Amino acid sequence: MMSDWLALADRVLAGEEITNEEAEAILDCPDDELLLLMQGAYNIRRAYFGNKVKLNMIINAKSGLCPENCGYCSQSSISTASVKTYKMVDKDTLIRGAEEAYRLQVGTYCIVASGRGPSEKEIDTVVSAVKEIKERFGLKVCACLGILKPEQAARLKEAGVDRYNHNINTSKEHHPTITTSHTYDDRVRTVETVKQAGISPCSGVIIGMKETKQDVINMARSLKVLDADSIPVNFLHAIDGTPLAGTNELDPRYCLKVLALFRYINPTKEIRISGGREVNLRSLQPLGLYAANSIFVGDYLTTAGQEKSEDYRMLEDLGFEIDFAHPQPVC
Repeated sequence: MMSDWLALADRVLAGEEITNEEAEAILDCPDDELLLLMQGAYNIRRAYFGNKVKLNMIINAKSGLCPENCGYCSQSSISTASVKTYKMVDKDTLIRGAEEAYRLQVGTYCIVASGRGPSEKEIDTVVSAVKEIKERFGLKVCACLGILKPEQAARLKEAGVDRYNHNINTSKEHHPTITTSHTYDDRVRTVETVKQAGISPCSGVIIGMKETKQDVINMARSLKVLDADSIPVNFLHAIDGTPLAGTNELDPRYCLKVLALFRYINPTKEIRISGGREVNLRSLQPLGLYAANSIFVGDYLTTAGQEKSEDYRMLEDLGFEIDFAHPQPVC
């Protein structure tokens, strides 16, 4: 199928959707055809995003203390992992994080809090901080606070929140094996709630949680149906003390095939290489950006990322450009 990957990319660019058989072929791509597969993915990526890379940065605004039982998460109620636990940080801490994001040329600042969903007091803190962040730095702000009520979504929109993240995490079929404290439909409902409020939807997945390849295909297609504007693709970084501790199903080449699949199925969307890229893609991280057009810089929620300087060096070595256009900050 060596000559077919570029033709498949051309068909995607012409508006065609790939078939399930073609999706399976991408995940089963022989390693000696991998560079051609990535060339096809890059052709699609370049058509919509050129060589620009969007940078995102997380602030862990509330850590641990989560009542949910997600099997991958070190902050869940069933995890015995050693993580910092603290309630929602104050407004000034959120603003200092935004100032650092601006300094690092980060386009999207992500305020992330553990828990099933936010309290009204937590919404108050985020709303107050976001208003000042938008006024001073003009950054795009993404919130990730759990299951959201319509009135809460409306308040976030009014404050200036641009994007809301709520991952589907896995396929609908595989979801009950990962968590039982909420349903897949609960997650989809929150994505629809933020869309109805006029907030850009961000929703993604975690690869490597003992799902099948068909599950991976279903995830990519579900996000297309959801019309998620931004799709973070995480690769499981199994943490001791969680039910998925010791799981190690991934290799760097398969991770590249997954990123290519998401690009072929969601050609116009921001695809972000997210948590676990350093430990799963390893030395092949740069190749991932031929399919994806976004990364996180800095640390994740409870795991460390690579040194920020390494990320910037990687982008420079690739000849890629940071997508950053914001006004000078207002002191």
